[in-house]
Amino acid sequence: MPVRHVSWCHSRTPGLTWRHADQEVTVPDAKDVERTDDGRYVVVDGRRWRASDPGIPDALRQELVDELMAARRAVRAQEDDARDRVQDAKVALGERGPRWWDEPGDEDVAVRAEATIRALLRKRDGRTICPSDAARVVGGDGWRRRMDQVRGVAADLARRGELVVTQKGVAVDLDAGVKGPVRLARPEDVAG
Repeated sequence: MPVRHVSWCHSRTPGLTWRHADQEVTVPDAKDVERTDDGRYVVVDGRRWRASDPGIPDALRQELVDELMAARRAVRAQEDDARDRVQDAKVALGERGPRWWDEPGDEDVAVRAEATIRALLRKRDGRTICPSDAARVVGGDGWRRRMDQVRGVAADLARRGELVVTQKGVAVDLDAGVKGPVRLARPEDVAG
């Protein structure tokens, strides 16, 4: 059975209909979605689609699903970064990239954390995020053990100019050994 990737966690909107590859798809009610016995895939019309990571807290999952839906609308509108946005949201949700049911290696955590940070920053549009938001997405209940890795990913993104790390509203350098809570922002959202 071929595996397809689609966000079925947005099934909180039963009856939603959208077109995919010239085929109309109606989102079933969440309780009506057929899943494989292991819960890793949903089955729609005989096709398996990778399910979202069930370990993502509901509020963060909804933000990622909202970003995914906005990104899909951007694809239709032919916006420049739309496909990158879809990819980031799907990787963050666990629907693409490293499989959420496998024990992730450091690289797997980094890939998913990076996608999560970018997707949440886009969704929050001008507001900052806490690194713990990304850690909660990639780490589920064990998110605290992912904090150092996520801060490392944030430092990498900051070095590449993709985000700014702030503390009490002031830009800081994580490589300089900053301690305490920090926030992550898109460069265009930080007053210079």
